[in-house]
Amino acid sequence: MNFKGIINKNNMLSVLVALLMACSTKTSALGTANLPAVEAVDFVDLERYAGTWYEIARFPFERQKDCVGTTATYELEADFVRVINRCYYKSFEGRMTTATGRAKVKDKETNAKLRVSFFWPFYGDYWVISLGENYDYAVVSMPSRKNLWILYRDPVMPKDLYAEIVQDLRSRNFDTSRLISTLQK
Repeated sequence: MNFKGIINKNNMLSVLVALLMACSTKTSALGTANLPAVEAVDFVDLERYAGTWYEIARFPFERQKDCVGTTATYELEADFVRVINRCYYKSFEGRMTTATGRAKVKDKETNAKLRVSFFWPFYGDYWVISLGENYDYAVVSMPSRKNLWILYRDPVMPKDLYAEIVQDLRSRNFDTSRLISTLQK
């Protein structure tokens, strides 16, 4: 089979993200074996969760190494959630990279645990582990604690809210020294 034309620059991000997520779900991050299990929130109203979120901070993720202005947009479809991740390469004048995937709700009672695929058949865990009462912020991780994203509805999060989130993550045994701030406009 000839793959020329199937994998191009636009969907290469999707392929790499999917492969990294698939690998990360099968292995745990170093030093997490003796930590308490990661807990997801009690419930996520997917209609309120839908829309665009700005990445405020994240754990290092090779595919996002040179990203600035990162956003994640969630669109509800009949039987899945469309996930559209965007970022600029190195600066806001750099090229925009887009990765589009599908998320399936893993736990239909809470909607807090999803499985996301940017390249079928590979799926990775996407757990909402903290969520603002007004759906103004969200923290997303996976059971392995390898990846983590702090998201907000606006490009800039108030410093006191960020400090509260970081303190909560520390109390839940996340290594917050790994957090990298995301440059936003």
